[in-house]
Amino acid sequence: MTHRGSRVLHVGSLARIEGEGALHLTVDDGTVTGTELRIYEPPRFFEAFLRGRSYTEPPDITARVCGICPVAYQMSACRALEDACGVTVAGQIAALRRLLYCGEWIESQILHIHLLHAPDFLGVDGAVELARTQRAHVERGLRIKQTGNAILEQLGGRAIHPINVRLGGFHRVPAAVELKPLAERLRRARDDAWETVCWVAGFDFPEAGLDHALLALAEPGRYAIDSGVPTVMAAPHTHGLPSASAAPLPLRQFPIYTFPSQVAEHQVPYSTALQATLDGERYLTGSLARYAISGRWLSPLAQEAARTGGLGEPAAGKVCRNPFRSIVVRAVEALYAIDEALRIIDAYEPPSRPYVDVPPRAATGHGATEAPRGLLYHRYTLDADGLITAATLVPPTSQNQGAIEEDLRRLVQARLDAGGRDTEAELTALCERGIRNHDPCISCSAHFLDLTVETVDRARRSPPCP
Repeated sequence: MTHRGSRVLHVGSLARIEGEGALHLTVDDGTVTGTELRIYEPPRFFEAFLRGRSYTEPPDITARVCGICPVAYQMSACRALEDACGVTVAGQIAALRRLLYCGEWIESQILHIHLLHAPDFLGVDGAVELARTQRAHVERGLRIKQTGNAILEQLGGRAIHPINVRLGGFHRVPAAVELKPLAERLRRARDDAWETVCWVAGFDFPEAGLDHALLALAEPGRYAIDSGVPTVMAAPHTHGLPSASAAPLPLRQFPIYTFPSQVAEHQVPYSTALQATLDGERYLTGSLARYAISGRWLSPLAQEAARTGGLGEPAAGKVCRNPFRSIVVRAVEALYAIDEALRIIDAYEPPSRPYVDVPPRAATGHGATEAPRGLLYHRYTLDADGLITAATLVPPTSQNQGAIEEDLRRLVQARLDAGGRDTEAELTALCERGIRNHDPCISCSAHFLDLTVETVDRARRSPPCP
């Protein structure tokens, strides 16, 4: 590829992300002047067809938003609806919800690490090619993922779109003896997950950094998954990019009911997905944000894994801002989810009832949990009969789109500044890696990117009129 003169490149077939989209880059005299992540999947209208439904239905309906992280949608829906109805779920029912969520974290993070992201660092096109050269690593990933799926099947009734979740808890809860086989599998998976941390820590990571604000839930005393308070780590505003293990910045928290005034969604003309800003600025949610804000509350084993993986000392508040190292953070989070699942099972005593009653009332409720890809916010307004009059879902990938676009702009600009003469394939590979660093879930399906690079040469333009 040359960077002088006018040229438009169309590159198809980005695999290893969930969903369909396009990327349009405009280069003007060696400067990237426009980066558009164009999501063109048809709108799915979940918020619209939730209106008029009973307040008991969103946990089942919203689970269909995503086949990768249905539990995230179920749990965020439950928290928002229970908030509207003035009900708090605690004790062993809450512990079982967290255990179910751990299962989703395990299977989703491991899927991304072994099958979607690792090939970028190992010079192969995908998991099939990776299995030919590093079969043991792929098999280990599949074993861990199957353990996460087993938790979903045990507590949710099935691994995809679980059917055992309801407002207030579950339709059925397991006896303690039913969880013992899960504990045996989790102990084996814990050893496998440690090996995964060591494996990905040995990858070659390009130098890169983020200066976005970070947003995640925080819950003092434990790593936030299913609950917590929205917490912001401000953008560093440094000269140049922050280092991969920068010092932490002060944190700011806000009540969940103020989320709509803190986070503003807006439509961009080139995408069917909304984008979002935090206090008017782009921001990032997800593994890097969680680790920066709550790394000190990882389990001792997960903290040791973070140190082994080169992420620094979590207890000292080390912050990883290199998006290429996000694969290491995800591996640490998967290990933590396994460790946490074992802790919950060891302390489990079946509750007297599988759910608490959630009577309807006229109110608006807010809820958020940490999906594998980041903070997922739900808001519902109910009438006195429990019918939904308004619904809002803010998924993590839509929140991250602005940060992804900026990261892609910087990646390409750095290549141009270095005087590169990249081929179409090289530039595509660069952008693919930049996108997969953030594991976007554009939808439940996969998979293609149309990349358009428009190059403008000012020297060839006609001079302006006097």
